[in-house]
Parts: sequence; C-alpha cells; structure tokens
Amino acid sequence: MSNATHPIDRAGLFMGAGAYLCWGLLPLYFKAVKSVPAVEVLANRICWALVLLLAITFITRRTDKLRAVFTSWRVVAMLGLSALLICLNWLTYIWAVQNSHVLEASLGYFLNPLINVLLGMIFLGERLNRVQSFAVALAAAGVAVLAAGAAAGLWISLTLALSFGFYGLVRKMAPVQSLEGLAVEAMLLLPIASGYLIWSAAAGTIAFGSSVSITVLLVLLGAVTAAPLLLFNAAARRLRYSTLGLLQYLAPTLQFLLAVLAFGEAMTTPHIICFALIWTGLIIYAGDGLRNARRMRPAPAE
Repeated sequence: MSNATHPIDRAGLFMGAGAYLCWGLLPLYFKAVKSVPAVEVLANRICWALVLLLAITFITRRTDKLRAVFTSWRVVAMLGLSALLICLNWLTYIWAVQNSHVLEASLGYFLNPLINVLLGMIFLGERLNRVQSFAVALAAAGVAVLAAGAAAGLWISLTLALSFGFYGLVRKMAPVQSLEGLAVEAMLLLPIASGYLIWSAAAGTIAFGSSVSITVLLVLLGAVTAAPLLLFNAAARRLRYSTLGLLQYLAPTLQFLLAVLAFGEAMTTPHIICFALIWTGLIIYAGDGLRNARRMRPAPAE
C-alpha cells in the first residue's frame, strides 16, 4: 500500500523560502541606495537585470525560446502591458521604501493574494466559495478602516496590490515562461530606462559612478532582481501549489517586521485594525486552500 501523503521536497522548500526571503529583505537593499533617486534605481534595475537575464538565457541555451516570443505580436503586446505594470510596481515599491513607507508596502503584498482571488473571479470566471468570500470581505473591511483613518500611504498599498495583481493576471494569460517573459519585459522597457540614464548623465545628475559603493549596488540590482525569480521558478516545479501559497506570506511578514522593528515606522490604530482583519482573512483563506488540497489528494492505492 502506498502512502497517500507526499513528503515535502526539501530542496524545493529551501528554494521557495530563499526566494521569499530575498523579496522580504529587499527593503534593506533599497535603503542602502536611498541617496539615489527612485527613477534612477528603477532604470538601473531594468538595465542590469536584462544583462543578467540574457546571460542566463545564453548559458542555458534558451535563446531559441526567447526569439520565438517575438514571432507573436499578441504575446509581445501582452508582455508590453505586463512590463508597464511591473515597472509601476517596482517604482512605487522603491519610492515607498526610500520614503519610509515600508509598512504600507507590506500591506500591499498582504492584500495581493486576496486581490488575485477577486481578479480571477472577475476576469477568469472563477467562483468564490463562502469561506473565500468571507476572507475577501475581511480584507476589504481592513482597507476601509485604514481609508477612514485618513492613512496617507493607502495609495501605496493599493497601487502595489493592484499593479502586481494585474501583472500576474496578464502573465497568466500570456503563453510564455517566466525567464523569457521577464527578459522580453526588460527589453521593452530598456529604451525608456537607458534613455533616462543617458539624459541624467548629460545633465550631470546621475548617481551611477559617483562612488564605488553606489555603483556596485546599482550593478548588483540585476542579480537582486533575477536570483529570487529563478529560485521561485525552481521551487514551483518541486512544491505543491498550496505549500508555495503559504510561503508567499513570508515576504510581507519580513517587510512588516523590518518596518516596525528596524526602521521605526509608527503603527497607528487604523494600521493595527487593518492588519488584524487582513491577517485573519489570509489565515481563513490559506486554511480553506489546505482543506481543499487535502480533499483533492488521491486515495491510497492498494
């Protein structure tokens, strides 16, 4: 008789945890380049990420797959839209960290799983059960409480949650793998990013090259962008979706802890109520997902 339960792949678990750990600690990196304007940080992130992604594509012999993406204008157009969405997401996040709004940024990524549920219902015809509907309602109540408290940073949370939610929706519908998709997105954004850097250099306001430490940090943005993505992709092939779904809460939890414990950002009463409602909704949503996953497991084979 075979066992109905499947052991968790340890390598996959470490890869998944590593990806979300990188994303959770990302505020520390952006704080280190706080002296660099957010737009320049974003431009460097795009350019150096593209260099690394193209190198990985060449080393792994996936250049044919990359070229194949450009044979479909529909796919390129979809990646153009996703590129704009991830650009908005990255710029908002970098600005939020540099301007001491890590708390609001973490709230945005706590909201993201529940935003994904709503987008799936609206655009993909997915249905919510009663438990999921209740979880989404709790999150909506949390946002309403924060809005009523006149939270100046609420726009950051909603921009991050919605931009990343729509980004995931577009990428879900685009028939392209993660590595090639991100490389094409960076290619499409390259003219804007490189144009800004050239303009800044001509105006004498560019931070790149101003010091060795800043220059190295800006160059390493390519690895900071690509490494967690590659770890995530490897983990996704090894782990159950429910396990990966639970790991995703690691990143915003670390961001939240950094905001309060390391950066000294203030927790107001609306913040506390909002986070409590959203965390409750996430626990209910995750618990429902685990129950559903257990029901779908195959019966023990004789």
